[in-house]
Amino acid sequence: MSSILKPTNQIVQPEAKSDGRWHPLSWNQFDIAQLPEYPDTEELRRAYYELKSLPPLITSWEIEALKEKLAQASMGKAFLIQGGDCAETFDSCNSVKLVNMLKVMLQMSFILIHEMGIPIIRVGRVAGQYAKPRSQNYEEVNGEQMMSYRGDLINSYLPNRDARVPDPQRLVTAYQKAALSLNFLRALSDEGFADLQHPGQWELDFMQNNEFYEEYEQMVNTIKKAIKFMDAIIPNKLNTTHKVDFYTSHEALNLFYESAQTRTVPRKEGWFNLSGHMVWLGNRTQQLDGAHIEYLRGIENPIGIKVGPPFSPDALIDILDRINPSHEAGKIVLITRMGHANVATELSKYINRVRRSGHPVVWSCDPMHGNTYATGNNFKTRRFDDILQEIRETFAVHRSEGSYLGGVHLELTGDNVTECVGGANGLNEEGLGINYETYCDPRLNYEQSLEMSFLVAKEWNRAKNQI
Repeated sequence: MSSILKPTNQIVQPEAKSDGRWHPLSWNQFDIAQLPEYPDTEELRRAYYELKSLPPLITSWEIEALKEKLAQASMGKAFLIQGGDCAETFDSCNSVKLVNMLKVMLQMSFILIHEMGIPIIRVGRVAGQYAKPRSQNYEEVNGEQMMSYRGDLINSYLPNRDARVPDPQRLVTAYQKAALSLNFLRALSDEGFADLQHPGQWELDFMQNNEFYEEYEQMVNTIKKAIKFMDAIIPNKLNTTHKVDFYTSHEALNLFYESAQTRTVPRKEGWFNLSGHMVWLGNRTQQLDGAHIEYLRGIENPIGIKVGPPFSPDALIDILDRINPSHEAGKIVLITRMGHANVATELSKYINRVRRSGHPVVWSCDPMHGNTYATGNNFKTRRFDDILQEIRETFAVHRSEGSYLGGVHLELTGDNVTECVGGANGLNEEGLGINYETYCDPRLNYEQSLEMSFLVAKEWNRAKNQI
């Protein structure tokens, strides 16, 4: 756990309740991990109340719609694809990067729909994923000791001491960037960007070296023909072929940001975090009596929970009982992150314990975080084959346990970066420096993401046929 900074996390204490009842600021009464050391608490107070006064980014009915879809995924009747940057930067709020990200997410989802024949739930790590947890408060950069970079929500990546000091005004800037990003993504989704007939929307040349290339090409052509056929028989194009539901998500890490956007809604019960449709609880903030679980237990949003060692299956059930005591379907997404070598020995323990508890959950696989390593030339990277192997192993364990893998959670980008090795184009470690852009963890690029979606669909069908 990071150092507990009571004076900082209680700057908005006057609104918090102390009688044990939940309130958006009741987390103030609990120990908190991963809290930045804000030097100016008065400035933090001003930023918090400014953020609280701003309109919500999303609506409560969108949150409820997502929960209904996730309830279907928990029964194997839908599939979740959650993807995006490890940590967004403010610079990523630009049209090119957002178009590329939405494009790859949509194309991946259409591949899955075609191959799997069930609804696909699209959730981006976008419009709010500006913070990142750190194991140490300080790090050495170019021989100088300075505060660790915690994401653009907190401080700057620039390697100097002043830029690394947590700046409360970044909370407001993050809201502004999220609002701009979300507005643009909504416009793209509503105005026909999801139409796959345009020849420039599919780029499959990179797949020519893959053994499944002809099968992939045939599938894409089938999708295009199907859309063209529907347009031919229905003069006014079907809205459902040109509009898609796209939801946002981020880790609920900085509780000042989260609680400032947590509201009640007229004619509805409960509190909604209106900064994102779904939020998740990371590995470093899973203290049962900590501030993050206290905050999350009170909101209506779907909540993801990262699952795996060092936390035991029993510890997971304690968290589920605290966050979802009513066993509401569609409320919880369990995101397993084990590493490809550990899935076969570890995953079944969690599946069986959750089954015995009676909690309805969506099981999702994060094959990224357990498969990261550093190269000899100091690049942090991941092997495409390791990522795929963890997905395969996870499908296999769920199949053997009579369970459903209901989603995948990928760190990816629609840009042509060189951060993960492998895939059809055979990127090797020597090629990582060509276009290595991430400030955080390595991501699948556009080509690798599409290829992964083809292979995920194949694994899903294999699992379905063997259950």
